[in-house]
Amino acid sequence: MQYVSTRGDAPARNFAEVVLTGLAEDGGLYVPHSWPAFSQSELCKLQGRSYAEVAFSVIQPFVGDSLDEPALRDLIEDAYATFDHAAVTPLRQIDSSTWLLELFHGPTLAFKDCALQLLGPLMSVFLERANQKLTVIGATSGDTGSAAIEACRDREALEIFILHPKDRVSDVQRRQMTTVTSANVHNIAIEGTFDDCQALVKELFADVKFRREAGLGAVNSINWARVLAQTVYYFVAALALGAPGRPVAFSVPTGNFGDVYAGYCAARMGLPIQQLTVATNSNDILARFFSDGTYAPAAVVPTISPSMDIQVASNFERLLFEMYDRDAVAVTGRMRGLVQSGSFSVERERLDQVKELFVAQRIDEAATLETIRDVSARAGMVVDPHTAVGIAAGAITRRSVDVPLICLATAHPAKFPDAVGRALGSPAPSSPKIAMLFDRDERYGVLANDSAAVKKYVHEHI
Repeated sequence: MQYVSTRGDAPARNFAEVVLTGLAEDGGLYVPHSWPAFSQSELCKLQGRSYAEVAFSVIQPFVGDSLDEPALRDLIEDAYATFDHAAVTPLRQIDSSTWLLELFHGPTLAFKDCALQLLGPLMSVFLERANQKLTVIGATSGDTGSAAIEACRDREALEIFILHPKDRVSDVQRRQMTTVTSANVHNIAIEGTFDDCQALVKELFADVKFRREAGLGAVNSINWARVLAQTVYYFVAALALGAPGRPVAFSVPTGNFGDVYAGYCAARMGLPIQQLTVATNSNDILARFFSDGTYAPAAVVPTISPSMDIQVASNFERLLFEMYDRDAVAVTGRMRGLVQSGSFSVERERLDQVKELFVAQRIDEAATLETIRDVSARAGMVVDPHTAVGIAAGAITRRSVDVPLICLATAHPAKFPDAVGRALGSPAPSSPKIAMLFDRDERYGVLANDSAAVKKYVHEHI
């Protein structure tokens, strides 16, 4: 399996190279040269299999000869053995045709664990085989940072630096990162927004000299392996609810477009997905795009669902590549237009084609709180604000009540006690993993939104 850049001016790479490279040298994102597809009979054979078994079947075609099958099986088994639930991502029923897919049973209580618990070991294997070391740099709007740190801490071949927007993540999210004492873990609070953090990471990668000196790699959802690992739970959930014998629909709270793009990948691989709802909060660049075809970032608005407070959805470029029939020149032109004029637009016919699968919906703060209350009263479940956005958007946009709607529960409610408590008028459910964070000292640097300052910090702390 070979991978190509969405901007067409970087060398094709194999899976191991893509895992360690992250962002392509031309600034694009790596995607598979072709899409492996599952037949209906092959999907039927996956029914009733364990999460790890399904994961191997989904992931292996993309790995090719970068890793032998026994080694890949062992990595997958070990990665998902760290989860607290035997099913890894269990389904819970909200009503007769709506389901909650719980993705928060990993070490950091968020869906990012589903990918990063595998990505960290993959990186280590490929680095040790090549006798190399890697400096991982990532930006987080809340959950990616702690999951990446958990996956990379104490690994000799990895050094990890995570940028988060100062005072724009929850106390729990921050402490999950900053209370880790491992010597190879470095946290940086940037005086700005998540989009600023993400732009800094891209700027660091674009500096070829610095990139080579520091040996940079990425764990953000720009890393193809992140997206690939996330496709697995779409297969697991759909198969549990009758696929391939019947279609399913998903509603996905998203800011950076990585999680919902993984659903698109699953559909391209043959999973019968009728609809993917792109659920956004007030930072609604994606909802606006799917409405009128114009991609125009606006100012970031702080919300009670901070992991979605994003106005530049970096993974969207991967979908744009497919919308333009893999024309890298067309993609590059639009990404340049975004930098030069602050926006770009796509033709109505191309938008209409992707809207056969995608639909988007913006959910405001009041509706988010009301959904938390409604789900608690109706189903006896407590959901976090990001999950509530997905549930509310799915209810509005679903095309058929005869098709099961699966809403992705992206984080444990204990991670957002203020929002949940405000909605319910009572404390959020607790978790021992969260409670212990407040007994630990924090360790992190604070830097201006300045790439030179970040480069200097990295050089000093490697």
